[in-house]
Amino acid sequence: MKSANMFRVLAFGDVIGDPGRKALFSILQKLKKKLEPDVTIINGENSAHGFGLNNIVVKALLENGIDVITTGNHVWQKKEIFDIIDIYQPLLRPLNYPPNTPGHGTVVLQLNGIKCAVINIMGRIFMDPIDCPFQAMDKEIARLNSEGVKIILVDFHAEATSEKVALAHYIDGRAAVVIGTHTHVQTADERILPEGTGFISDAGMVGYYDSVIGADKQQVLNLFLDSGSSSKKHDLPSEGEVVLNGVYLEISPKTRKCVKIERINEIIKIK
Repeated sequence: MKSANMFRVLAFGDVIGDPGRKALFSILQKLKKKLEPDVTIINGENSAHGFGLNNIVVKALLENGIDVITTGNHVWQKKEIFDIIDIYQPLLRPLNYPPNTPGHGTVVLQLNGIKCAVINIMGRIFMDPIDCPFQAMDKEIARLNSEGVKIILVDFHAEATSEKVALAHYIDGRAAVVIGTHTHVQTADERILPEGTGFISDAGMVGYYDSVIGADKQQVLNLFLDSGSSSKKHDLPSEGEVVLNGVYLEISPKTRKCVKIERINEIIKIK
């Protein structure tokens, strides 16, 4: 049940390929009518054929009601991204890539009279080499505060749960929300930290249910059982059941603290 006079956030985990997009589009307007979010966010780095993004997919996501698209380590998977990453302001890549990397890691939005920022950041443990996310967050939060941003939302794309929890505690009270992405498995640790930051280690995924974290299960089994078959690709199915994972949050504009965080976990039939 939504509360009055709150800033509302609807965020989904990694959207995986065509099944994920179909499921998301089939239920998104119903969810938005029910929850009335001020901003809707997805992690879209796997939304084009399971890896990366392209122009057609980005346009479809934005035209179907997504306000901000975050990414992660697969953001550069398709070469086309280099042609569009600087065109779409709502399309983010991790903030802590080195200077002069194409794209941007933060978007600032004016929503119902409230200045809100979404930051995309990436972890370093078991991930590609990248600049320190803790230092990057210090600098970016200070910059946003100086520009009058009232609410800061963070997608922390990271492998290690410990790193996600540590960063959330590090910026507790400085960001309203820290949502973990990347593992495609929704965690059951949603909570509000002592200084008012809403947190979950991983929002999960929007992807094919009968799979291995959204990927064709036989392809993944081949990787484990026979490394010689690792180059063989399998298309994702176009119909079946999709798990839709995400979180709904409410933030007090007055205190800038999160007052509610609830998991979304539904099975959607697509055809």
